[in-house]
Amino acid sequence: MTDRESNVYIAKLAEQAERYDEMVEAMKKVAALNVELTVEERNLLSVAYKNVIGARRAAWRIISSIEQKEKSKGNESNVSKIKVYAQKIHDELTSIVADVVDTIDKHLLPHATGEESKVFYYKMKGDYFRYKAEFSVEDARKEAAKQSLEGYQQALDSATQHLASTNPIRLGLVLNFSVFYYEILNEQAKACELAKKAFDEAIAKLDDLSEDSYKDSTVIMQLLRDNLTLWTSGDNDDEDD
Repeated sequence: MTDRESNVYIAKLAEQAERYDEMVEAMKKVAALNVELTVEERNLLSVAYKNVIGARRAAWRIISSIEQKEKSKGNESNVSKIKVYAQKIHDELTSIVADVVDTIDKHLLPHATGEESKVFYYKMKGDYFRYKAEFSVEDARKEAAKQSLEGYQQALDSATQHLASTNPIRLGLVLNFSVFYYEILNEQAKACELAKKAFDEAIAKLDDLSEDSYKDSTVIMQLLRDNLTLWTSGDNDDEDD
């Protein structure tokens, strides 16, 4: 078993054990080989980072909610404690985003030859800078939003040119890009326009879908439609990929 195969196996073990920090470390070793990742390897890397940052994003939301409640009660002593604790989560989130982007820029994009891979990695950059914008304020939020927009736009330009409208990676990209417009830039009309265009284009080509990608594509199309329904009804509990 090569080092590459060994690390992929360790990553799968770590996933089963729900030890996602170790899953990330194993997949970073694969990425550091500076080779084109297989679809399986790419997905393992994505799942690892998504779970690592997902736990911190959830923690950040909970702590922020508690902080608001304590503020409304005038409990300044508790608020100051919460701020210290929140900073710890903030630092972890910042570190994870920096790590993801560094791995993509140094090891993944330079060795991605397939257009689907390039779209996947640019989408990841858009996603992780979007997450950074969620927990940042003022200039840091503006900068994260700018970098997120750049990642998503590069992904969309490539996807529009090279991937079918029903491709699940293209659909997942538009799903998340539209959430970015809605949540981060507060541009509801743009979010709805992007999501509706992708949904309509995919519906028109639904008969061309292969069995392999039918389920993945239709699930994401449903999420696009769900978000459109929520956004046009004034609700904002939206979903991303």
